[in-house]
Amino acid sequence: MDYNQIQEAMQELDEEVLLELVEKAVAAGGVQEALKACQDGMEVVGKRFEEGEYFVGDLIFAGEIMVEAMDIMKPALGGAGEAKYGKMILCTVKNDLHDIGKNIVKAMLEAGGFEVMDLGIDVAPETIVNTARDNGIKIVALSGVLTLALDSMAATVKAFKDAGMDDVKVIVGGCPVTEDACKAMGADEWAYSPQKTVSVCQGWAK
Repeated sequence: MDYNQIQEAMQELDEEVLLELVEKAVAAGGVQEALKACQDGMEVVGKRFEEGEYFVGDLIFAGEIMVEAMDIMKPALGGAGEAKYGKMILCTVKNDLHDIGKNIVKAMLEAGGFEVMDLGIDVAPETIVNTARDNGIKIVALSGVLTLALDSMAATVKAFKDAGMDDVKVIVGGCPVTEDACKAMGADEWAYSPQKTVSVCQGWAK
């Protein structure tokens, strides 16, 4: 099977072809290769968005297709039953209502071996801190698309410090997040892609 076709279908936003190819790949036992091809296709989508070739609507559609593809792959990835890295928190921060990016990251974290506590959208810092404390969680991923989200992320990082929970690792991601923004708010790491989120969190969990 030619896995480049999966990448191509993903980057061209060809939903029907992509899902058909992913099903074939799973049936043929090539789920890891299919996942990699989907991720590579998503990276191209991201680049095209940055270069102005794709627009926000394309990005959202790509996210929806990726979630559909992940749903097909998840049983074969053994993501659901194998939370070998334990629990972590994922949410969109206060004053931000976007969840497409968060949902893609969630699907990929689950496939990567995490049990993800998804707190949803517009989540206040104290809710995140209390949930982490109550569940003994040491890894938190914060998502946001609006510039406003940066303030909420900073407030969340501060809330963990104020609560004396310095051992909790916080990764931030989404459109407005940069390395400088991450440093300014005191987060431990930032991610420009779902793949980076997964690899950073796995590194922390080991």
